[in-house]
Amino acid sequence: MTSTLLLDRTTWDLAVDASGNIAVASAPYATAQDISSAVRMFQGECWYNTALGLPYLNKILGRNQSVSVFRSNVEQVAAAVPEVASVKCVLSRMNASRQLSGVILFTTDSGSTSSVSF
Repeated sequence: MTSTLLLDRTTWDLAVDASGNIAVASAPYATAQDISSAVRMFQGECWYNTALGLPYLNKILGRNQSVSVFRSNVEQVAAAVPEVASVKCVLSRMNASRQLSGVILFTTDSGSTSSVSF
């Protein structure tokens, strides 16, 4: 069973539990949070493995890129998260501020399904 440090949904910083200890998230939320973290990571940002993350600076931000390539990149990064069996990225819209939104649907190795919105 997967567990990870719980991150505050607003600040994406560590959260504390009622006892003042660093909070821990367990499955299935832990898997959803790990997928969200993996997709938010800029490629090269993780010092111990610079291959992790999406190539935001080199191939995404400020570049003309097809939606299908971006979707494929997201699915590839999300599928690499431990205990994730399958992933589908559904892009919904881009608003006037050029913020892309959508959802990442995933199934874990144990067969449970869930989603992460962005």
